Amino acid sequence: MLKVGLLGAGRIGNVHAKAISLHPGSTLVTISDVNMDAARKLAGQYGAEAKATVEIINDPSIDAVLVATSTDTHSDLIEAATAAGKAVLCEKPVDLSLERARACQVAAAKNGRPVMIGFNRRFDPNFAALKAAVDRGEIGKTELLSVTSFDPAPPPVSYVKVSGGLFRDMMIHDFDMACWLMGGLPETVTAVGSSIVDPEIGAAGDVDTAVVTLHFADGRIAVIKNSRRAVYGYDQRVELLGSEGLLSAGNVLENTVSKATKSGVTSAKPEFFFLERYMRAYSAEWAAFVDAVNSGSALPVTLDDGVNALAVAEAATRSAKSGQTVSLASI
Repeated sequence: MLKVGLLGAGRIGNVHAKAISLHPGSTLVTISDVNMDAARKLAGQYGAEAKATVEIINDPSIDAVLVATSTDTHSDLIEAATAAGKAVLCEKPVDLSLERARACQVAAAKNGRPVMIGFNRRFDPNFAALKAAVDRGEIGKTELLSVTSFDPAPPPVSYVKVSGGLFRDMMIHDFDMACWLMGGLPETVTAVGSSIVDPEIGAAGDVDTAVVTLHFADGRIAVIKNSRRAVYGYDQRVELLGSEGLLSAGNVLENTVSKATKSGVTSAKPEFFFLERYMRAYSAEWAAFVDAVNSGSALPVTLDDGVNALAVAEAATRSAKSGQTVSLASI
C-alpha cells in the first residue's frame, strides 16, 4: 500500500485526492496547502490529516507525494521530495523557467527517485487507443498530425498573469501529445498568436488564440490549434494521417443521444470542461504511477518529458514574439 501525501488542496488537488483514495494500492495519509483551512476541509473528506508541506516531505512513513501546488513551487518540491526518498507525481509544467526546470532535472536524477509529470491526456482512453494503433503500425508511417484544443471560456486575467502564458500553461499539454504521438521532438517551431477573445489577456502580455507548427527533422509536421473560447464546450480532438491511413479521436459528448428529423441531425455538445472530460484520464494516470512505483518499472511519463515539453513551449513563445521560426537546438 503506497502511503501518499498530497501537496495542494485546490481544484486539481481535489481531483487527485479522489483518484488516490479510490485506488486499491494507495492511501491518502496527509494533505497540505498554503490555505490550511482548505487542507483541513479536503483531508476531512478522505480521513486524512492536514499538515505543513515540510512535515509531509520529512515524514519517513510517506512513500510518495503528489504535487498539485502553484507552478512556481514545482521544481523546489520535486527536489525536496526526491531528496527525502519519495516518489513524485507532479502536475505540469515542471516550472515556468526552462533553466530552473533543467536544474531540477539534474537534481532529481542525482536523488534517484521516480518523478512523473502529470500529462494526463496520454491516459485518456481515446487518445491512448489512438497511440496504441500508431505503435502497431496500423496507419504506416506518421506524416501529419493535427491537434485541436479549445477551452470553453478564458480564465480570469489574474490567473493569466501568473500562468506563464498560453504556450507554457495550456498548449504544453498539446506539445507533449505531439511529441508522444510522433515519437520524438521537433527540430523547429513556428508559432503565431493573438488576443482576440479578451483584450485584457493581451494587455497582460499573453495571447488567447494561437497556432503552432512543429517541423520534424524527417519532414513530418504537427499543427496545434488553441483557443481560450469555444462557446459550445471543451473541444479536444486529434487527427493523425499516415502513409497507410488516418486515425482520429473526437470529442467526448455530454450524452450519446442524437436526433434526426427532416430539418437535420443534432447531438449533444462536448463535455464542458477538463474536470468532466478527463476524469477517467486522471484515475488512469494515478494507477499507472502506483503500478510503476510499486513494481519498479519505467514510468510512462518522465521528468525528461516535462522538460522537453517546456522547451517546445519556450520555442513557441519566442517564435510568436519574434515572428521567426525557432530551432529547438537553440533553446
